Amino acid sequence: MMDGMERGAYGAGRAGGSFEPLTFIQQPHTGLRIVSWFFSLVIFGCVVNEGYINRPDEVEQFCIFNRNQNACNYAVSMGSLAFLCCMAFLALDAYFPQISSVKDRKKAVLADVGTSAFWSFVWFVGFCFLANQWQVSKAEDNPLQSGGDAARAAITFSFFSIFTWGALTLVSLERLKRVCFEEEYEELFTQP
Repeated sequence: MMDGMERGAYGAGRAGGSFEPLTFIQQPHTGLRIVSWFFSLVIFGCVVNEGYINRPDEVEQFCIFNRNQNACNYAVSMGSLAFLCCMAFLALDAYFPQISSVKDRKKAVLADVGTSAFWSFVWFVGFCFLANQWQVSKAEDNPLQSGGDAARAAITFSFFSIFTWGALTLVSLERLKRVCFEEEYEELFTQP
């Protein structure tokens, strides 16, 4: 088993080495990011597929969340952007062991911390917004009760996303500590 210095900060000890899929999948941030990716996909899918309804006597479709188009637009936009963000950071996580510069690793981890904290906040706002709009929705706007399960699923997964992105923030802060330690170690013990 490797000790902390051989492994390096955030996989950096193997900089220049080959990509190891099993090691990549076993890292906690990878699992959390995949779960966050899945949650964003569910939120996006629920609202796009069943988030727009109409009364039997209407042709135009409205958002299931209190007929407020902003609620559906928020869920669709944030779901798709979070999905793309997860994909980008998964690619960065896969590439990370190839980055040899400690300063570049530190920038990547700082971006991860900031992005994860931002998305945790965005999903908190989204959960509050969607839950509020669902709560004040009128029964007469949806007499057939269609799409209710999808709306509740979008609200539920918005709530779960707060915690997955929050956990990603905490994991990234731990990685930042390791990268900062490696940076200080390199500055102190590297020969000029």
